[in-house]
Amino acid sequence: MDHLYTPWRMPYIRGDAKAKQGSGCVFCEAPSQTGSESLVIARSEHVYAILNLFPYNNGHLMIVPFMHVDTLEALPEPALTEMMRMVSRAMGALRKLYRPTAFNLGANIGSAAGAGIADHFHFHVVPRWSGDSNFMTVIGATRVIPDSLENTYRELKQVWQELYEEPL
Repeated sequence: MDHLYTPWRMPYIRGDAKAKQGSGCVFCEAPSQTGSESLVIARSEHVYAILNLFPYNNGHLMIVPFMHVDTLEALPEPALTEMMRMVSRAMGALRKLYRPTAFNLGANIGSAAGAGIADHFHFHVVPRWSGDSNFMTVIGATRVIPDSLENTYRELKQVWQELYEEPL
């Protein structure tokens, strides 16, 4: 069995990270800090890129809006556009620096989805390589899917059409 050591994650597991964040939102406070201690890589008008303090892999970035919102759909259109442009730039910079063979992109929206900081939306950009630690399955090779694909498709298709009558 191979062992993967990630000792920098232990403060996160123990909950020490929350104590260090202080009483305010870590994502609201981070952009006001300067220098390498801030971990902010780039800034634009509506969003910024910051290294994850407890990364899944080398180069794990988060794209964070300056606006304190808890979900993606609360962001105005210019921030959404800028967020995706920043994701693209993050991928380009990570490709050049680390030459990853793949990426995980995404967000955990809400505590039940695994968000460590659920009250301030952020988007993860995780570079990946064949053979890296991957996202470990909690229960070996088991997924619980509570609905059929057919029903999920039907319900989602109906809601999508109600919300977005016009195609993109």
